[in-house]
Amino acid sequence: MALDTGNNPEEFRDQSDWKDVVPSVTDAATLGDGLRIARTHSGRSLAELSSITRVPVRYLTALEQNDFSVLPSRVFSIGYVRAYAAALGLDEQLAVERFKREAPDPSVPLQPPVGVAFEEVKRYSPRLIAAGLALVLAVVGWNVFQRVSLMRAPQPSDIASVPESWTLGAVPGQEQFMRLTAPRPAPADQTVPALYITPGLEAELTGIDPASPEAAAAVAAAAPPVQKAFNPRGATYGASANASQVVIQARKAASLVIRMADGRVLFARQLAAGDAWRAPLGVAATVDVSDPTAFDVYLNGEHGGVLQTAQTSLNQLNQRAQTLARQAAAEITARTEAARTAAVQAQVQAQTQASTAVQDVVSEAAGG
Repeated sequence: MALDTGNNPEEFRDQSDWKDVVPSVTDAATLGDGLRIARTHSGRSLAELSSITRVPVRYLTALEQNDFSVLPSRVFSIGYVRAYAAALGLDEQLAVERFKREAPDPSVPLQPPVGVAFEEVKRYSPRLIAAGLALVLAVVGWNVFQRVSLMRAPQPSDIASVPESWTLGAVPGQEQFMRLTAPRPAPADQTVPALYITPGLEAELTGIDPASPEAAAAVAAAAPPVQKAFNPRGATYGASANASQVVIQARKAASLVIRMADGRVLFARQLAAGDAWRAPLGVAATVDVSDPTAFDVYLNGEHGGVLQTAQTSLNQLNQRAQTLARQAAAEITARTEAARTAAVQAQVQAQTQASTAVQDVVSEAAGG
């Protein structure tokens, strides 16, 4: 292996076996530059060196171009650098150390700083800490001094004399103004205002004058009694409220099974007291219960009695609900017409009575 460093005396050049010393790898800017310069100095090509070192040409080219990302694993890369440096007559160890510096291993964790600079920091650390503490104390002392200098001594009050009420308590003659009473109701402007009703709107919609006592009495007399409405007191199963006219509610714990015409079970559950099931529209099924008296039936939201038998056709319940709905609509229309007629008759009678009274007054005035 040729020497990597040393002098080059001029007197040795005249000898026949003289050969220039290979340039040092540490003199070049990078490891690749040093390898390329050494190869150019040797006069050999990359192919020749590849056959000597058994290293592929692409890896030798990558070393000369400092493209270390092309190289294989780090162990093989270091071996290639060592072999290439030996073939060029360079110091193998110097070439490997420079390769490690220029292409550090990312898997090796960073080490804490060592050396003269770190030792100097450790040496001057107590002084730096002392200087920091002195600065903090100076700032705190300055703030304390400023606060103390701005503090004022207590001064006498500007009041010339103490009021009599402060020394004697309550002033005589003012007890009536200081007496507490019971809470009073809120003023009228802070109460909830009365509901506003558009004048003439109710008469326009119903045909009945709400201001007429006779019309109100006729409507009240024609109104039928209201049945008990459905009150959900537990879980409600089945269809939604707007898609059902029949509701079956359990008075006490009992079983409810809804079977389709083909034998499939649409709903089956042990209902607790207050639980209910809404029947869908247009479904051919059979209601099968363990105890008919334990279930109330609500048609269109109103109580329609209890189940009569243990097995009831759901179509019958839906048809019954639809019939009651049509009857209720017809009754509402009839009651509205009757109330409107009664109101008109009451108004005509009142006008007739008023006209008669006016004629009697006129007759009495004329006779007198």
